[in-house]
Amino acid sequence: MPSPPLFPLRSVVLGAFLPTLVLEIGIGALLPVVAVTATGRGASLTVAGLVAALLPLGKIAFDLPAGALSQRLGDRVAMLVAGSVAVVAFTTIALSTALWGLALGVLALGAANAVFNLARQAYLTEITPPLRRARVMSTLAGVHRIGLFLGPFAGAAVIAATSLHGAFWLGVGSALVAVLVIAVVRPEPRADAPLPRPAGGPRVSIAAVARDHRQLFATLGVAILLVSAVRGARQTVIPLWGEHLGLDAEVTSLVFGVSGALDMLLFYPAGKVMDRFGRLWVAVPSMLTMAAGLAVLPFAHTAGTLAVVAALLGVGNGMGSGIVMTLGADVAPAAVRPTFLSVWRLFQDTGDALGPLILSAGAALGSLAAGVWATATLGAASAAALARWVPRYSPLANLVPPRRRRR
Repeated sequence: MPSPPLFPLRSVVLGAFLPTLVLEIGIGALLPVVAVTATGRGASLTVAGLVAALLPLGKIAFDLPAGALSQRLGDRVAMLVAGSVAVVAFTTIALSTALWGLALGVLALGAANAVFNLARQAYLTEITPPLRRARVMSTLAGVHRIGLFLGPFAGAAVIAATSLHGAFWLGVGSALVAVLVIAVVRPEPRADAPLPRPAGGPRVSIAAVARDHRQLFATLGVAILLVSAVRGARQTVIPLWGEHLGLDAEVTSLVFGVSGALDMLLFYPAGKVMDRFGRLWVAVPSMLTMAAGLAVLPFAHTAGTLAVVAALLGVGNGMGSGIVMTLGADVAPAAVRPTFLSVWRLFQDTGDALGPLILSAGAALGSLAAGVWATATLGAASAAALARWVPRYSPLANLVPPRRRRR
């Protein structure tokens, strides 16, 4: 009997990958113009920066409520609710001419993104057989990266053809398409997939889940926070160092784009290695590579050397594509999976916000290089933490390839 496809069209491609891609394109189109829009509505540069920060802050604030919502409504319904809120958020930004409308819309978009990401991860965890989990999760991470990569280009094209508000209406359309796809597409039954968790499962409080798994969160959860901090710093460190070197914005953007392209190329190989050999074969080399890239970055004094370091960081990040979601899926208890993953994603999103803050602190103290080296130290620490704690909690961490049968 032939094995079922790795990415079933209805359940995975249309049910999760396509909505993720189109929604991330909309968010990617919005991100570059938030600060510009804020200043155009009367905000200072400082206030504009705070408005832009409302997106990640909204994700952090709603990570825990997202788990409760998904646990109560079910994963698909929670994704529909989150997509609908995203439509309203984009529309508010597009129609409002006041700064408060922009701020409220960006905050609501961050909240919707938190719910959507949590429910999507829980949904794929339930319908994917464990021995194929890493490839599905790493591909999901790759789709997320592709959407954010394409978004700014799509936004720029729409803005050139219309106006700045065109980027916001592109976001409205992308969120609406995501909602319609999720509403129309229903999962196809699979004999080898786990039984789905019904909506309205056991209502266990977030505090109880955190308390019952406090040892795991205090160890592997901290490792994930460190991983996310290094990844968050990577998004900021290349533009900051380009500015430090006095490079033109076009050159810095090109260097950043090359890093992002290399990052996107490696998502499927990363998942295949994790499924075949184990999670550690990807997790530890990824973080050591990024730590090495950050450690040598302060020695990059030209656009060429910056491009080499940026490429190294892109390869390191791409090697670990999907590792955070895969480990979360490995250790999440089935009965309370959304609630557990909400705490897990809180560690992840907090780390994403922490990384750029470390770089900013170094720059504020007069040494951006010190901030970069601090994040490099976090990279080495995260590799050590993963090597110490992943085998203890993940039964899939030490998979070995099956030996070929002798004929």
